[in-house]
Amino acid sequence: MPYLFTSESVSEGHPDKVADQISDALIDNFLAYDSSSKVACETLVTTGQVVLAGEVKSEAYLDVQDIAREVIRKIGYTKSEYMFEGNSCGILSAIHEQSPDINQGVDRQNPEDQGAGDQGMMFGYATKETENYMPLALDLAHKLLIELAAIRRENTDIQYLRPDAKSQVTIEYSDDNVPVRIDSIVISTQHDDFDEDTKMLEKINNDIINILIPRVKAQLKPSLQALFNDQITYHINPTGKFVIGGPHGDTGLTGRKIIVDTYGGKGAHGGGAFSGKDPSKVDRSAAYATRHIAKNLVAAGVCDEVLVQVSYAIGVAKPCGIFVNTFGTSKVNLKDGDIAKKIGEIFDLRPYAIEQRLKLRNPIYSETAAYGHMGRENKVVTKVFNTGKKNEKAVEVELFTWEKLDYVDKIKAAFNL
Repeated sequence: MPYLFTSESVSEGHPDKVADQISDALIDNFLAYDSSSKVACETLVTTGQVVLAGEVKSEAYLDVQDIAREVIRKIGYTKSEYMFEGNSCGILSAIHEQSPDINQGVDRQNPEDQGAGDQGMMFGYATKETENYMPLALDLAHKLLIELAAIRRENTDIQYLRPDAKSQVTIEYSDDNVPVRIDSIVISTQHDDFDEDTKMLEKINNDIINILIPRVKAQLKPSLQALFNDQITYHINPTGKFVIGGPHGDTGLTGRKIIVDTYGGKGAHGGGAFSGKDPSKVDRSAAYATRHIAKNLVAAGVCDEVLVQVSYAIGVAKPCGIFVNTFGTSKVNLKDGDIAKKIGEIFDLRPYAIEQRLKLRNPIYSETAAYGHMGRENKVVTKVFNTGKKNEKAVEVELFTWEKLDYVDKIKAAFNL
């Protein structure tokens, strides 16, 4: 029987994402100046106020207020009427040194024996339904908001947009799990005040459908463009006015959008957030590692869809276990448990090995903090920290290394494909 599946995304101006971006900017700055930094940093944002809290072990000294303000301005909170503005908001830092009790479980005399920064289970997922091996509903939800932010910054076609926004896409699937059509699209976008509410709603509705949607469709291959049709139900700012938004409308906290960050509800999630954590925290690094495994398995032809789980005990290097679910799509004559065993032979899942394989001790995390950590473009960029200051530093880094298809040949060889 055909069924519907829905995923959502939130913009970089959503209060929770503002918090994530500040936390990850702090991570990047610590790692840029001391790659061995251990950081767990949480951020709270509300009307005119930012609170930074967490634990740090690092040789680097940072002006955390300046870093936070730069992030807020870059997102677009630059006007006093937003009631949250980069230059004027108050910033309180309660960051202190990491507990030695935790650190003794992570650092080892032999780096390869580095223990996991916490217990828990992490999941990676991949599917053939999109070119980037991501669930389609989430991929479209992200694309809608990325393009909406681009339109906001252009400030030509639509001139009333403010930074906060959310999207949601519902897709109808056939009995054999193939996307058939888009059933509904929800877009809620913060906007400047209008003189008349009725004209405001009509204009926003028309602009989203006639400007945003065609720009997103143009980025897609023909088979996905065909999913858009005249029967789509649109919910554009369904509550009416959305002038009050961002941290003034809702308090934001680091780590509250973990499903948006991963697979939009497809597969599974271990519960641990990513942003604000250095890669010794397996909540983050092992989630990237399992995505890397899942994507390479599907790309190699082992299966069409797969969920990979790994679990750890705090302070212990070797994983407690590896689990695989191919959802009946396996192309090899092996049970899922046997596939999991082979994964343990191909991929070293000790925390230090993950850090080295995916180059996670580099300042690569700000780019992950909005529009998803998975399914993004792997590329090399140069990032500059503290521009124009005495300690200005340029660092060349490789982003989204867990999206590389660099293990396909090894997997094919291991599975005789």
